[in-house]
Amino acid sequence: MCGALARRGVTANQVTLAAAALSVAAGVWIAWSPTSPWPLIALPLVLFLRMALNAIDGMLAREFDQKSRLGALLNEMGDVVSDAVLYLPLAMNPQIPSWAIVALVVLAVMVEMIGVVAVQIGADRRYDGPFGKSDRACAFGLLGFLLGVGVPGGAWVAIYLGVGVLLSLFTLYNRARRALVRAGETV
Repeated sequence: MCGALARRGVTANQVTLAAAALSVAAGVWIAWSPTSPWPLIALPLVLFLRMALNAIDGMLAREFDQKSRLGALLNEMGDVVSDAVLYLPLAMNPQIPSWAIVALVVLAVMVEMIGVVAVQIGADRRYDGPFGKSDRACAFGLLGFLLGVGVPGGAWVAIYLGVGVLLSLFTLYNRARRALVRAGETV
């Protein structure tokens, strides 16, 4: 598939921007109809497509010599912006505690930032878990689907998202610690 896209002149950067545009569109849909089940039911599909596009842009960059500094910037910023515009509108849904959504989005930015900053201190880009981009996508997709098909919200939603907050904090710690170790720092 990547070969066909490359032959048609599709670039990794175009795919990265398409993934971000998909996230923006879905986020606007959620914000427009925060109590409608349809954007929530569609959320897992949107997240699956976004993850697929993220994989495709990486394959195009690596396998078809499309790596660029602009591409690296677009890839990292696209992920963070996509998370924010897709997940923050969920805070408008009365079944979802807004504090948890905001905390998860802020922590997602921090987790991805520490992964990138690792390069600055002499380590490699860190993708350590347990709650990276794909894990967040699965968690949010499942939450959206369950609420969208009519599972009533309640305390379980706060607990579910609270676990996500704890896993995000642990991920932040793991990425920072492993970046320091890789850079030769004693932790």
